[in-house]
Amino acid sequence: MKTVLRLLLALVALVAFPRTGAAAEYIILSGGPSLMKWERWKAQPHDLWWMNFVRAGRLRIQELLSQGVPKEEITWLVYGGAYRSRSEQEKQDLIANIESVRQTYGIRLKFFNRASEVIDYLNAGKPRSEVKIANLEYFGHSNKACWMFDYSNQIDSASKVWIHQDDFAKLAPGIFAPNAFVKSWGCHSGEEMNRRFRKATGIKMWGAVGRTQYNTDELPTLATASGRWRS
Repeated sequence: MKTVLRLLLALVALVAFPRTGAAAEYIILSGGPSLMKWERWKAQPHDLWWMNFVRAGRLRIQELLSQGVPKEEITWLVYGGAYRSRSEQEKQDLIANIESVRQTYGIRLKFFNRASEVIDYLNAGKPRSEVKIANLEYFGHSNKACWMFDYSNQIDSASKVWIHQDDFAKLAPGIFAPNAFVKSWGCHSGEEMNRRFRKATGIKMWGAVGRTQYNTDELPTLATASGRWRS
């Protein structure tokens, strides 16, 4: 069943942004993992595996490449601060590990440390009059109103670096292709954020009603039988 769902998602993506020869950009946005100093005493600690969000990002990059998206059109935005701090816990250089994905696939990789950098990149990372955003997908912690890039990384069970649904109003008009595919793979994004995104941009965003769970070798899935994806 999961394999069928992945194939259907790939088909939706192909229909959503068919190759026309026009300049386009496909953006993958990855938040960071929590730290065990905050999570170790919880009944269900978050992010036992540091790769949750970058592994999912890599899988999606692989899918885009397999669908014929040129590597030079793919940009991966990664919240670097969380991986620098998690490196101390893991006792290895996680930034270098993430950079190896860029080296392997030849895509564009940019680390950011502030939420404003994400907004700025979406608005003007490339000349948006010529290069529209055809794809935007988020992998990371979220609730119904926020993408939380550093949840439980700097402070316990909270975030200091986030994009709130109110921030969507800062996105410039016309930066997205008319048929852009946008999806938030985090928890609860289909309960409120998706509507606010569409109101601000005119583009629908898929999000989860309920929680999602991140897996080793497949894209995130709905965590409960009552969950669903909604635009």
